Amino acid sequence: MRSTQRLTAHQGALLVIDVQEKLVAAVADGPRVVAAVLRLVRGARLLHVPVQATEQYPKGLGATVGPLAELIPERASKLTFACCSAPQVLEQFYGRLTRHVTLAGLEAHVCVAQTALDLLDLGFRVQVPADAVASRNPFDRDVALRRLEAAGATISTTEAVLFEWCATADRPEFKAISGLVKEPV
Repeated sequence: MRSTQRLTAHQGALLVIDVQEKLVAAVADGPRVVAAVLRLVRGARLLHVPVQATEQYPKGLGATVGPLAELIPERASKLTFACCSAPQVLEQFYGRLTRHVTLAGLEAHVCVAQTALDLLDLGFRVQVPADAVASRNPFDRDVALRRLEAAGATISTTEAVLFEWCATADRPEFKAISGLVKEPV
């Protein structure tokens, strides 16, 4: 796949990584990131983009935050930082012939970064909307995004992802997608 190829809804997927109660409370801009992730999940549902989610050690870090948990009732539990170690994650990507994955969640420099690097090594295209990831320390997030871009991931924004998935204003879902991006954060 060319590095310039657009990452449309076709053969794409969204992976929401560890947007859990204790992590959201600890990261910089937690509520803003949750709002961005919610926007992505709602847009993915409208455009029929498969959505998966993970939880890092939920016994200690709590469950996925309420609004996301309602939208994604099944979430893979893991102890490793990289989501690819949760067998169902890769099984679903391979089973759906996914070629590119959009990653959102926490923390950018740990679980998001390790997952992105694994997916890139496995031949997937990876997209990371910068406004939908965070770390406790904003510097860690910024360095992680630079590292991932250098490794071949596409760094984008939530709005750009939604419109790239939509691809045209001629789709019946366009008005709803346009409304999502106009919602205040």
